[in-house]
Amino acid sequence: MNRPDRIHLRDHVVAADIGAFQSERGQTQRLRFSLEVALARPVTGAGDEVDAILSYDVLVAAVADGLADRRYDLLETLAERIAAQVLTHPQAAEVTVTIEKLDRVPGALGVTLTRRTAQVEVQAQAARPALLVMGRRIALPPGPLVIVPPAPGLSVPQGGDQRRIALLALDQGAWALAGALGLDVADSRTEIDWAAANGLAVVWAPCRMAADADVPATPGLLALWLADRLDAPRIDWALPEGAALPPEAAGFRIPSVLLGA
Repeated sequence: MNRPDRIHLRDHVVAADIGAFQSERGQTQRLRFSLEVALARPVTGAGDEVDAILSYDVLVAAVADGLADRRYDLLETLAERIAAQVLTHPQAAEVTVTIEKLDRVPGALGVTLTRRTAQVEVQAQAARPALLVMGRRIALPPGPLVIVPPAPGLSVPQGGDQRRIALLALDQGAWALAGALGLDVADSRTEIDWAAANGLAVVWAPCRMAADADVPATPGLLALWLADRLDAPRIDWALPEGAALPPEAAGFRIPSVLLGA
């Protein structure tokens, strides 16, 4: 039987307040994290697409989120928390987590545990960002947010793949809007999920994700398409004065809010 493909994070050192002894409370000590994940599917055929693989950011974020969750007395409890979060990713079949304290003794002391998907109770739920279709500038609502840029109104050449040209124009509009708002651009599901998990707003450049989708290259319809795939809690529409929601938004399963109406 072939050994499954694996990714890893090694020798990741973070300072944290942890430990059951009184002498450990109220001060930080260095922890060294090493994670190795056996993948549910081989990376062959990923096609150099980041959305087709388990991103290394998932491992780094699991460590950061575990430490941010609470103060721990035991390394074992923190390791369980990290393992559970990693295994919420569909591409993760098994994870080995090693955590070591580096400041207690001249060497290192710690714990190593291995968990498979069926062995853990899923504790972390993926963050779901709201969507904002921005046809006019407004103050951004709080929380994780994906902003769909307006059509930039650029002069485009005739002929060729007009839909792809329109998507590329939206990408250009996304970069311009992100620069004006001081935000990052996301053009993959991995980047969107990472931003949502960290409570951030990003501007969506749609061409990469929607190039092969059966959806017209208009901001409103692209927003509905993306909201369905992200299972977004709502779609906010900041449309130009007098503009109406696209007819497809009526009765859509994700709530729509027309801002300033």
